[in-house]
Amino acid sequence: MAAVITAVMIIDCLQYVAPSETVFRQMREGSVDAVHMTVGYHEDFLGVVQNLQDWNAWFERFPDLIHRATTAQDILDAKAKNKTAIMFGLQNPLAIGADLGRIEILHQLGIRFCQITYNQQSLLGAGCFEPVDSGLTAFGREAVSEMNRVGMVVDLSHAGHHTAMDVIAHSHRPVTVTHANPYQWHAAPRNLQPELIKALAQSGGMMGFSLYPHHLADGSDCSMEQFSQMVMELIADHGADMFGFGSDLCQGQPDSVVNWMRNGHWRKVPVPAVAFPDQPKWFKDNRDYPDIAKSLVKNGISSEDVDGIMGKNWMRFIEAAFKPDGKESS
Repeated sequence: MAAVITAVMIIDCLQYVAPSETVFRQMREGSVDAVHMTVGYHEDFLGVVQNLQDWNAWFERFPDLIHRATTAQDILDAKAKNKTAIMFGLQNPLAIGADLGRIEILHQLGIRFCQITYNQQSLLGAGCFEPVDSGLTAFGREAVSEMNRVGMVVDLSHAGHHTAMDVIAHSHRPVTVTHANPYQWHAAPRNLQPELIKALAQSGGMMGFSLYPHHLADGSDCSMEQFSQMVMELIADHGADMFGFGSDLCQGQPDSVVNWMRNGHWRKVPVPAVAFPDQPKWFKDNRDYPDIAKSLVKNGISSEDVDGIMGKNWMRFIEAAFKPDGKESS
């Protein structure tokens, strides 16, 4: 029998915070039920395994605060025990290499989300910063089909527009953009064109609102009113059921990390050093989510729609997406 969702959920479907007791306690203070945590940027397969090993140590140290999640039921179990469920994902398919069989192995290790690429060209497709968007590659088509089969969510964040559209057309299961905003609201290369948002909506996909300043209108100075207006316009066009949060919160990470994200191991001469931007004043960390929910209602979004956006929509999507292809609810 399928898990029944009976309570308001708060789910953040993309973070890269530095793990710590402080962060885990903030998740509980903010009543955050589940977080999708990145465990792979430019790491190879063994690098991802090492990151998972490090997370195992965190689960062992703080079993009263966090709970490993690979199914929707795991999230509900964590919520019932007043813990935050931690899901794992890759922002880059480098850990797959050129070996299709690794997708199932990574799934068996607990990976539940995988991006097609991280900004640059991968073996699967082109990133949003590539000068030529090559589209989904032959290997990419095989990889998407394999992710569909095992129950790994295909994430289009950081992909080029043409590549992302190709994935939606090829995938026979709904896909997601875990962390982005509309390009027409803020013209960042990472944000989404109207055509892509429409394609996600028509295919049953999900879009997570990013709270990373580079993706927000007016950056760190973006107001809650501006953000709420953007949300209301999207709801008017597409309904509320396809939207959630994927904050892209990088709390506690040193500036060396954002420079590593941009350069990885592939650039001989790094681009000029950058620093993490300041978060908007209304979202500093996970404790702010309850106030964000109240603010969305205050700014004109219905309580029912806010409940969906805060987490129920992600929960419904996850309940179907984490099951192997063709597997019925049990």
